[in-house]
Amino acid sequence: MKPNPYRYLFGPVPSRRFGRSLGIDLTPHKTCSLDCVFCQLGRTTRKTLERKVYVPTAAVIDEIDDWLQTDGDADYLTLSGSGEPSLHAEFGRVLAHLRGQPIPSVLLTNGTLLSLPEVRDAAALAQVVKVSLSVWDQKSFEWVNRPHPQLDFGSFFEGLKQFRSAFGGQLWLEVFLLSGINAMAGDVEKIAALSRELKPDRIHLNTIARPPAEDFAAAVPRARLEELAGLFDPPAQVAAGFSSQRSKTIEANEETILAMLKRRPCTIKHIEAAFGMHINEVSKYLGVLLEKKQIHADRKSQAVYYTAV
Repeated sequence: MKPNPYRYLFGPVPSRRFGRSLGIDLTPHKTCSLDCVFCQLGRTTRKTLERKVYVPTAAVIDEIDDWLQTDGDADYLTLSGSGEPSLHAEFGRVLAHLRGQPIPSVLLTNGTLLSLPEVRDAAALAQVVKVSLSVWDQKSFEWVNRPHPQLDFGSFFEGLKQFRSAFGGQLWLEVFLLSGINAMAGDVEKIAALSRELKPDRIHLNTIARPPAEDFAAAVPRARLEELAGLFDPPAQVAAGFSSQRSKTIEANEETILAMLKRRPCTIKHIEAAFGMHINEVSKYLGVLLEKKQIHADRKSQAVYYTAV
């Protein structure tokens, strides 16, 4: 496994929705406006609404240009990573630079800052914006997403509607369902009713595939997700498995991580440190290996250890 020569880019990684996705990380690890119980990167360590230049924008753009010249093989260029990208005060400058590239750009956002006009203007520079809506009122917002104290559900949802009304690109909606928390039919119907106001181009139903931030967050069986998909308009797509069309690099990375786990159980942090990989990248590979049933996960105290089967 070659070390990642970049500080702000990772991958391309296998993505359920975006094939081979080059990640562009604009915030330090777990700097976010939410602390979702289902987050597969762990609990938020810096919950904030402060928008500033967390990493140098010019350096990010230089890395993107270098990658395009030396590799350039991905299905999407994705502002994602280990925090909320719209917290970066100049994320729109990065998206503006990506618009001139042949690979489409994606903004993965929780949507909490779309109530701000400047954030809506910057987000509109992406060709695809994927937002999340897994709740239906303030109480469920606080229970599932655990937002920053200054966030309220009404302003959050109004921001989503205002963005949709002006955005000419593709708006994708992710609904993350958890057994016993927000996956009862009555609750999903409430989410579906709100989603119809947003008129998304695509809706994806998702659930836990890797150990979440909280151990009480449990996955919804795929068969149940397929039953609930028809409540949405357009009908939701159940998040499919990872693409079988993986590059040789992706396959080699999977094999290298699996070989390490055959030697000893490791946490995501162990793998990140051993290979110099981005934590989001490690998480994606672990998701693939879990789906293929080549590894299993065990939660011990506050850590999750992965072991080869």
